[in-house]
Amino acid sequence: MIGVVVGRFGRPEVLREVVRVFWEARSSGLSDEVAAEAAGLSVTAARGIVRQHGGVDPSITPPCGRYLSFDERELIAVWRAEGCNVREIGRRLGRSASTISRELGRNVRNGGQRPYLASAAQNRAQKLARRPKARKLASNEALALYVAGMLTARERLSPEQISVRLRIDFPDDESMRISPETIYQCIYIQGRGGLRAELSAALRTGRAVRQPNRRAGMRKPRVPKELLISERPAEADDRAVPGHWEGDLIIGTPGTGAIGTLVERTSRFVMLLHLPNGHTGEQVLAAIQETLPTLPAHLRRSLTWDQGAEMVGIHDRVKIATGAEVYFCDPHSPWQRGTNENTNGLLRQYFPKGMDLTAVTPEDLDYAAAGLNGRLRKTLGWKTPAQALQQILEESAA
Repeated sequence: MIGVVVGRFGRPEVLREVVRVFWEARSSGLSDEVAAEAAGLSVTAARGIVRQHGGVDPSITPPCGRYLSFDERELIAVWRAEGCNVREIGRRLGRSASTISRELGRNVRNGGQRPYLASAAQNRAQKLARRPKARKLASNEALALYVAGMLTARERLSPEQISVRLRIDFPDDESMRISPETIYQCIYIQGRGGLRAELSAALRTGRAVRQPNRRAGMRKPRVPKELLISERPAEADDRAVPGHWEGDLIIGTPGTGAIGTLVERTSRFVMLLHLPNGHTGEQVLAAIQETLPTLPAHLRRSLTWDQGAEMVGIHDRVKIATGAEVYFCDPHSPWQRGTNENTNGLLRQYFPKGMDLTAVTPEDLDYAAAGLNGRLRKTLGWKTPAQALQQILEESAA
């Protein structure tokens, strides 16, 4: 296989240069599969490298030219087999004869009975070149015990919080200092970091292997460009034309029950979706089909949602069921649905955070919706959303 040398007992070891190329590609945002192809590795070998290093870049520096490379060792093996002496090989490589002589002398096999083998020589050189450095938590037991305790304590502090807490608890002890990155690496690189493997479960992500950051250009878009909020009609932005809605979910504890909120941008009129048993795409679709089509068609022009999975997978079916064009906000941009976000805050007066929403009934939702739609709004000239919507309906009927 390309990029692999056979080590002792026939066990293959990946070349350091190949590992470096793979990790550079992976760190640039490429997937493991694409990075493996760029480095000439199989996907299985690449994933083994990731597991070996816990997803942490081993920071292998490019070869400086001082030491023989694998390519040079292969040439030495070829020319030696052709009968070239050390001076001729050195001349061809641009190396001194003594360098070639030492290389051959170090890698004589079976007392010189077997020829010089480049892969065996490279494997031996890589092992001799290793200079493992003990990680800080592995050499400081008191610090390791403190960090492990804070990771599993009731407060479940993050590595960054632990790093700050150390300065507070040990203001005069410089040995009790550690960076958040070092803590992460000691968790991910098991067996060498000084922390137990199970402590990875104490991280909020629960991951035992670090995941690479994807560059913005590498991320696969969740929704087509033509469905982003930037493509929404201008009439929806200035609220001049009614019928443009914003939608979202509020999630209860323990996370199964939910309430869907639909807010009309012009009148601020609210409609609530009953989702006591979950908020999958199919469940949200069924609730929207039951609610939004009760309005006239001219009041169902568009619906803007965040990029949650529940809507991304059903947007085309929502359009068919309601006649409303569906648009999506940019990622992590809740202000693009400001009316909806404000409504969610008001709705929390009826259904506080931490509440189990599985027990909420349709009657509870009707009560809350009536309260919100009967609330005087300064932005509506002190009319209520219900009055504003009724005025829209009367004007469209005239």
